[in-house]
Amino acid sequence: MWDKDNETENVTRRAALGRGVGVAAMGATFAFATAVSAPSAAAAPSAAAAPSAAAAPGPAPRDRNSASSTGALPRTVAGIRIPAGEVAQRTAAFARSVSSETLFNHVMRTYLYGCVLFDRRGVHYDRELAFVATALHDLGLVEAYRTPTERFEVDGADAAQRFLREQRMPAERVAVVWDAIALHTNIGIAIRKRPEIAMVAVGSGLDFTGNDIQQIPSGTLEEILGTFPRKGFKQDALDNILSLCRTKPMSTLMHPFAEVGRRHIPEFPVPTVEDLLLAAPFEE
Repeated sequence: MWDKDNETENVTRRAALGRGVGVAAMGATFAFATAVSAPSAAAAPSAAAAPSAAAAPGPAPRDRNSASSTGALPRTVAGIRIPAGEVAQRTAAFARSVSSETLFNHVMRTYLYGCVLFDRRGVHYDRELAFVATALHDLGLVEAYRTPTERFEVDGADAAQRFLREQRMPAERVAVVWDAIALHTNIGIAIRKRPEIAMVAVGSGLDFTGNDIQQIPSGTLEEILGTFPRKGFKQDALDNILSLCRTKPMSTLMHPFAEVGRRHIPEFPVPTVEDLLLAAPFEE
């Protein structure tokens, strides 16, 4: 049920528009201000520490036959190499420690699908950088790393940035990971960027919608799904989307997740693009 007592959730579309038609511009200004000022330790949890049990419930019971249940990643899956470098392995361990098994399996499949598609097309890319970006791309769905206002992609990118800085990854590589995570739900932009950025959008999109699944050989697909099974990913993803819509609805302004909120949440407060356009204070 929609919580009428929650101040954020009780905002109506009319009230949101009443605050001024510059909602989107205000969001952009806030993001810019945030980017140029370093976040305090109190404002953003360290990505090096796992969230508390209250913030992020423990993972569901694991399949003994899946890679995510064994503690160690395989060296290869369907002939695709899993990077064995120290940063890659620490990244995988961190992603596993803060994620449910369903979410962790998704980010691993994202990497594998991206590799299959790009390898088949002869695209050259930095495998470790691609792995790190895909492994961390959904940190914004983990409650410990959610901020009250930012889009979940930006929350995830910021959490990944903090973690990788602690690993002493060079700044230019961290910047690629940040872009890859921040852009991963906007495939039209991501695919115009360097391969490691595009791979996160392409791989996660395939796992989310099945787009391009015909490009994955059946034997390869079977091995990927056997190693990192879906474990109810569809319902888990829907639950995560609705959680974002309920807890910080204005972060979904002009975001595809807003359509899910409008379908499932009564009096969903986020204005549509049409609402914003028609409320613009210009005489025609």
